[in-house]
Amino acid sequence: MKSNRVINKILVSIVIPVYNTVQYLDKCISSACNQTYNNIEIILVDDGSTDGSEVLCDKWAKRDSRIRVIHKDNGGAASARKTGITFASGTYIAQLDSDDWMDCNMIEIMLHESVHNSADMVCVDYCVEYGEDNSKECHWLLRASH
Repeated sequence: MKSNRVINKILVSIVIPVYNTVQYLDKCISSACNQTYNNIEIILVDDGSTDGSEVLCDKWAKRDSRIRVIHKDNGGAASARKTGITFASGTYIAQLDSDDWMDCNMIEIMLHESVHNSADMVCVDYCVEYGEDNSKECHWLLRASH
């Protein structure tokens, strides 16, 4: 079993494909930056945005040295994810959609599950916020796979 000291040296890449989600992007990127696990890089793949998302990505990269932005012509979410993975340096890769956000300890929990269970992949479910009162419907699952 690896010690916490060794685990803290593992780089995790968070790949975020971005396409015209300016109204959600601050919350998304902020949730990635504010993880309790700090050894991360955040790769924002601007997939040809035209709504100001591309400018917001660049502003975030100037604020946080862990953020890298790749601008590309629109090719769809799968193409943007693949581009992000190509540029990722981490031992582990997490995917986050640009209209979503993650709890502050998500990377820490997923990394712990992966390392301590010798898993190749960790899957989690989600909560959906809706309505003016931000009601939540949550589907919880944490599963490590070999």
